[in-house]
Amino acid sequence: MRPSGRNLDEMRAVSIETGFTKHAEGSCLIKMGDTHVLCTATIEDRVPPFIKGSGLGWVTAEYGMLPRATNTRMRREAASGKQGGRTVEIQRLIGRALRAGVDRVALGERQITVDCDVIQADGGTRCASITGGWVALRLAVNKLMKTGDVISDPLVDPVAAVSCGIYAGQPVLDLDYPEDSEAGVDGNFIMTGSGKLIEVQMSAEGSVFSRPQMDQLMDLAEKGVGELAAAQKAATA
Repeated sequence: MRPSGRNLDEMRAVSIETGFTKHAEGSCLIKMGDTHVLCTATIEDRVPPFIKGSGLGWVTAEYGMLPRATNTRMRREAASGKQGGRTVEIQRLIGRALRAGVDRVALGERQITVDCDVIQADGGTRCASITGGWVALRLAVNKLMKTGDVISDPLVDPVAAVSCGIYAGQPVLDLDYPEDSEAGVDGNFIMTGSGKLIEVQMSAEGSVFSRPQMDQLMDLAEKGVGELAAAQKAATA
């Protein structure tokens, strides 16, 4: 039995509220159970120096957690003068995941920065950030297309992510914190809406896993990403 009472292949309740902030070109508040992330997308008519003059666009991301996103207060990273290694790793993951679904030629020589701020954490914050980040990106690109700044849609395939793992010896979908903290195997699966893999992060936290178990987790991830892609589509319709 899962602590939440969910079935092994059951996602947490997912909701995506678009237009959550006033000023960003694209924004949403995504809730995956008790994990809540504010995602905003900002369009800039510039690109990093290493692709300047190439005609290619760029999508990047930044990630952070509010001090009381967890059960005890975390010190703001700004107070220490630098980002932690976990933060840097996650925002790089978000950026390269979102870029995998973008035609950078069609985007043109501009940059879209997706900011993911965790308001409340209960496991799976990077997965929620990627899934919500895509929605914010979709809304920002819609504005570019509406104004005629972009002619053909540069977003070729939705991108979403979900965590899967082995908890109490059973493969489970969409781990919340009680499961994540005790899982023998934990993984993040980033996929396109059409089911293609972008990145898989798997690790044995307390026990090793077999190839058949890996296949079971892949099947769960496909199911979960399919549901998330449907939620993304409904939110941006």
